Amino acid sequence: MLAANPSYSFHAPLSKLRASNSKKFKVSSNFSSLDCFPPRNRIHISSIQPSNDVHRTHPRNRKNKISSSGSSSLFNRFTIGACLAAQPDIHSVDAPHQSFAPYSVKIPVGDRHILVETGHIGRQASAAITVTDGETVIYTTVCFNDDPNEPTDFFPLSVHYQERFSAAGRTSGGFFKREGRTKDHEVLICRLIDRPLRPTMPKGFYHETQILSWVLSYDGLHPPDSLAVTAAGIAVALSEVPSSGVVAGVRVGLIGDKFVVNPTTKEMEDSKLDLLLAGTESAILMIEGYCDFLPEEKLLEAVEVGQSAVRAICMEVESLVKKCGKPKMVDAVKLPPPELYKHVEEIAGDELVEALQIKEKIPRRKALSSLEAKVLNILTEEGFVSKTEAFLPSEVVLPDLVEVEDEDEEVVVDGEVDEGDVRIKPVPKKPAPMLYSEVDVKLVYKEVSSKFLRRRIVEGGKRSDGRNPEELRSINSRCGLLPRAHGSALFTRGETQSLAVATLGDKQMAQRIDNLVDEEEFKRFYLQYSFPPSCVGEAGRAGAPSRREIGHGMLAERALEPILPSEDEFPYTIRVESTITESNGSSSMASVCGGCLALQDAGVPVRSSIAGIAMGMVLNTEDFGGDGSPLILSDITGGEDASGDMDFKVAGNDDGVTAFQMDIKVIGITLSIMRQALLQAKEGRKHILVEMSKCSPPPSKKLSRYAPIIHVMKVNPDKINMIIGSGGKKVKSIIEETGVESIETQDNGVVKITAKDLSSLEKSKAIISNLTMVPKIGDIYKNCEIKTIAPYGVFVEIAPGREGLCHISELSASWLAKAEDAFKAGDRVDVKLIEINEKGQLRLSRRALLPEPSPDKGKLKKASSAPNLDIKLDDVDLPEDSSPDVKAVVSDKNQTVEAKTPTEDKFVKKSISTGKDATETNKSRSKRTSTKSVSTPKTSESPVVNGEAKVG
Repeated sequence: MLAANPSYSFHAPLSKLRASNSKKFKVSSNFSSLDCFPPRNRIHISSIQPSNDVHRTHPRNRKNKISSSGSSSLFNRFTIGACLAAQPDIHSVDAPHQSFAPYSVKIPVGDRHILVETGHIGRQASAAITVTDGETVIYTTVCFNDDPNEPTDFFPLSVHYQERFSAAGRTSGGFFKREGRTKDHEVLICRLIDRPLRPTMPKGFYHETQILSWVLSYDGLHPPDSLAVTAAGIAVALSEVPSSGVVAGVRVGLIGDKFVVNPTTKEMEDSKLDLLLAGTESAILMIEGYCDFLPEEKLLEAVEVGQSAVRAICMEVESLVKKCGKPKMVDAVKLPPPELYKHVEEIAGDELVEALQIKEKIPRRKALSSLEAKVLNILTEEGFVSKTEAFLPSEVVLPDLVEVEDEDEEVVVDGEVDEGDVRIKPVPKKPAPMLYSEVDVKLVYKEVSSKFLRRRIVEGGKRSDGRNPEELRSINSRCGLLPRAHGSALFTRGETQSLAVATLGDKQMAQRIDNLVDEEEFKRFYLQYSFPPSCVGEAGRAGAPSRREIGHGMLAERALEPILPSEDEFPYTIRVESTITESNGSSSMASVCGGCLALQDAGVPVRSSIAGIAMGMVLNTEDFGGDGSPLILSDITGGEDASGDMDFKVAGNDDGVTAFQMDIKVIGITLSIMRQALLQAKEGRKHILVEMSKCSPPPSKKLSRYAPIIHVMKVNPDKINMIIGSGGKKVKSIIEETGVESIETQDNGVVKITAKDLSSLEKSKAIISNLTMVPKIGDIYKNCEIKTIAPYGVFVEIAPGREGLCHISELSASWLAKAEDAFKAGDRVDVKLIEINEKGQLRLSRRALLPEPSPDKGKLKKASSAPNLDIKLDDVDLPEDSSPDVKAVVSDKNQTVEAKTPTEDKFVKKSISTGKDATETNKSRSKRTSTKSVSTPKTSESPVVNGEAKVG
């Protein structure tokens, strides 16, 4: 049995209650026989409803209604309902819930079927279903409170969507293994579920409704988001919640030139379009999507394909609802009395028309609030609204009862003392409310204000700020207003203003996404939208982002993403923050414009400029003497958004659309209306792009001096481990030694160095180049440290971590008995690489870089360490017109000897073989002091001419 609030619960024999109050109360027809009730019954005063609806209420609300037949205005208007247990012939709270037999149906969607099942699990909910696509399973429930909330202009609907890691056979990688705070992409799906369902709910239904959706299984191939929209729509249709029709959702992709309904994740990788559409059998309710500069006509074709798929799903679900659906609570819908509209219009009248013509938002809002208070005061003075009680709560206690804490309490009404256990304390009666409540008056006043605004637009062709339907507000922008930010822009359109800031960083600044698939995903570009209460001149909550802020930020982010350069072209992670400093409609589209300018100011090489615009619609209904034709509005304000019938946001450039989002407040729009809105939005975007080009000061289009420097270099993939080192020690030491911010390595050999200044960047580049270099024979390394000394030579470090052996015979031009006689560890020498063996070991020579003894005019001197040289002067090519001053290069396995004869500064260099063992010839230079790397070509043929004749 449902627990009643103790302060509102009383115990009394029903027979005594009926006998003692026979004049005050009448019992509903359901109480025809008192013998069916036990001697004691718990009464819970649960709701207040108009008395003329007592016998028409839904079974769920018809729980033993007791209605007043008195003459007071309170009891003329309201019925006090009581929940009585153990009544077998009605829907009792203690009676078993109505159960339906399990039922399942397959519904064709695109090129496959989805399976819808109900009655298997969650049978205590108003509706519970599972929807299966492939091996992806969504479980969705719909529940609502028995008692209505206070009347409001906002339907009390909440949606919660969660992706369980267990659905993919995973567990959260964090410290907390249980799913906790809703992730951003889950919030976005919650919004996708909420937005198409809300317009189908009737006004006046105040029972708090909750939709819960879980991903129980995920195969990584069939996305759960569009499936969750369809599951929620089917669950609402099967539940008792009143709605105007079945809602379903599908995704449409464009793969090649073919539109695909509900494509798989693999197919979406090649898609040019990501469109999610929801609607009913007859109309579109919501679209949201992103594309790469898709033309408007192509977008309309995609919408048409999606609408056909939604229509087919809804027709199948209708047959399911007829078999398994529960009766709707249409009698729970409570609207303000119709005559109240007439009273409000008469009182507000001309003053309301004048207030709606005020152009500025804040003065107009204050004028409307003042007029609302005036209307309420006049109705109160005339006796239509009580001065002491403006409205009644959903649960009331009869004012003249005092509860005694005893389990056998009895209900006594209107101060009549019974001989039972309840004692009555004399309490003066409170004055009963009059005909209307204060909430009713406020709701009606808001509707009348919207009606007057719509009439002015339809009949006069002028909006609240004096613009015509296609006219845009004034636009101005400026860049570079924040000196230390990498890029900044202030974009103002009318009374809507966005301060956008772009920040550049390395991969460590990228946003990590924890998804169901066991793969790490990082976003190198993200836009964060903030809507503080000060932007509308109010004081309110400030803290974690709301669902609306997350949704608007994602829309602006996806609108700008197609214009960004690839990671190879621009290796930065990009973050854009859009803070709304003023708001009067279309703040998300202002974020698109401001974000584009901020990117250009930060030096990001974008493909083109992007602009966004919000379109509205007002239907010329019969109330205004029209035929229902639409009137499309460009660049709508906040008031036009609230009072209008559509909010259609479109972003792109002259060539096409990059992002779009549509929300409506009427039951669907047609393709012809969408076509008109898209074409009008295109003209608006062109105008905004022209105004953005007039930005003063303009974006700098170059990197800020405060932005980090990122250098990308390519090394041998096999050498990556040498950069990282054991446990990352080497890369950490490089960062500490050079002062760079980070070093990122990839398996393909790409190394990204992020630094604040050029000096630290160059240091780290040099270290990494030395670590990963591929030595070549003939390369010269200067100022290298001798690490160790061995009896047969010394080991020299030519680069960090790279050592080679310099044999004792290569240390000096003269003979050495021991290496220690001339060198010690720590000394620095210049060496030349002369050999690399099969194991990759390096053989170095210091002697090859030492200056040779000066030649004595035309005589060739041999070094003492160069025995048995076979020098053939006939092999030296002499210029015909020169006297002998020729430099000949003679080489053997270990040394190079130079001979010089006088000439007129003209010479030819030629390699001369010293015997049959010469299979490698070292390339040398005319001047031994040069540090240019020389290579050793391998050949077994005749000597190779090295170089060309040079004229000095």
